[in-house]
Amino acid sequence: MNDSGPSRLTLLRFLERVQVRDLERTRRWIADEERREAERQRGVKARPPAPDWLIEPGLNRGTAVYVHVGGCWNAAKRSRAASREHALRALTEGVKPCPQCRPDNALGFLDG
Repeated sequence: MNDSGPSRLTLLRFLERVQVRDLERTRRWIADEERREAERQRGVKARPPAPDWLIEPGLNRGTAVYVHVGGCWNAAKRSRAASREHALRALTEGVKPCPQCRPDNALGFLDG
């Protein structure tokens, strides 16, 4: 039997093709990730600024349960933007200030 299999050069050429294919795939992954990151950055720049004040409605939507400073980490997702006047009015009407962000202090609201 004189068949010693593929030559060393044949094996090296095969390895080169595999590595070129892997490099091309990696470059596609990099390009895809760069596109995603660019889209994310555009989204961040286009995002409207956080409101200064938030009103968190109760589960029945008829009453408010908390007033928050805009961007409060504890505000529920269903919270809605409010003007300074609306936030002050809610506090005077008995809506509780968030105990974490303390909008009453930020608004200069003194109870009573």
